[in-house]
Amino acid sequence: MSRVNLDDYSDLIGRTDGALRQSAEDRRARLAVAPKALGRLDELGEWLVAAQGVSPPKVIARPRVVLFAGDHGVAGLDVSGRRAGEAYHLVREVLEGTSPVAVLARGAGVPVRVVDAGLDCDPELLPEEVVRHRVRRGSGRIDIEDALTPDEVDAALRLGAAIADEEADSGTDLVVLGDLSVGGTTPAAVLIAALCGTDASVVTGRGGAGIDDLAWMRKCAAIRDALRRARPVLGDQTDLLAAVGGADIAAMTGFLLQCAVRRTPVVLDGVVSAACALVGQRAAFRAPDWWLAGQLTGEPGQAKALDRMALNPILEQGVTVGGGTGALLALPLVQAASALLAELPERTEAEAEDGTAGDESPATVPDGGAAESATD
Repeated sequence: MSRVNLDDYSDLIGRTDGALRQSAEDRRARLAVAPKALGRLDELGEWLVAAQGVSPPKVIARPRVVLFAGDHGVAGLDVSGRRAGEAYHLVREVLEGTSPVAVLARGAGVPVRVVDAGLDCDPELLPEEVVRHRVRRGSGRIDIEDALTPDEVDAALRLGAAIADEEADSGTDLVVLGDLSVGGTTPAAVLIAALCGTDASVVTGRGGAGIDDLAWMRKCAAIRDALRRARPVLGDQTDLLAAVGGADIAAMTGFLLQCAVRRTPVVLDGVVSAACALVGQRAAFRAPDWWLAGQLTGEPGQAKALDRMALNPILEQGVTVGGGTGALLALPLVQAASALLAELPERTEAEAEDGTAGDESPATVPDGGAAESATD
């Protein structure tokens, strides 16, 4: 089997429908609610129209949370707030319904899918449907060795693409993407620093579980050393993922690119999904048209990656817990945007002529008083 060439995605991924987006903007101007009164929801609704290829947009009816899980050898340097090799605990919390993303998903009625791409645990500890796609057990320590072999990075990329196809074929109309990893923010920071041409200190954050100053310095040193290994292979994104990525990171990158091919919108979560998206953008510059940034976590690497891709986060709640939690918080706003643009009535001809629709002046009520403003 030939090696995966991510550059091939450049020819497979097209733009979202710009003409329909303009149609959505024109329709928005005719709605009874005053222009700009809905703020960012207008922009989100118009993005959905362009992504779905239909105006007005269809209401998001079958969203799904997809989480890729893996352990990273670099966590053995004590650069994470969790112990190395224990990402499977995060998976079990999701499966048992006790993690933040599981609680939110249950309340919203959104199914959650967990894919083990590279956990470092015995398969018997998890259900078969989770572990059956595993590429390898843990990823290499990227400061001194490659994360993956060439065959493993190919397998991970193909895995991600296959999961994207399965979701599209099953009718999923929007994906909330996240990761369940220990040590994953370190390779994510390396990828972002390498692709943005910055130093380790610029992208080194404190991760989802939080670390003290000494651990931050160890993490910064590990990122610096891994960057030395990343820079010689910047010309080939597949080699870059093999050198300083990981099985879950490569799988998420393949997933994002194939979702763009299949025209499936994706909401990104934190720094790990942002790093994967940045690799995807380097391979196919139109791919970010199909992605939304769900939230800003406060991780410096994430902010750097989103700025490079011109993605404006929907929320800024500082949620660092990972696992798709912050991105899932943004889902109701995306659903609201699609519903409002699809279902709000347009102004009548009389209202359009006299300009009364969306008038913010007080309305007269039967007792002669003024009605309260809807925005008070």
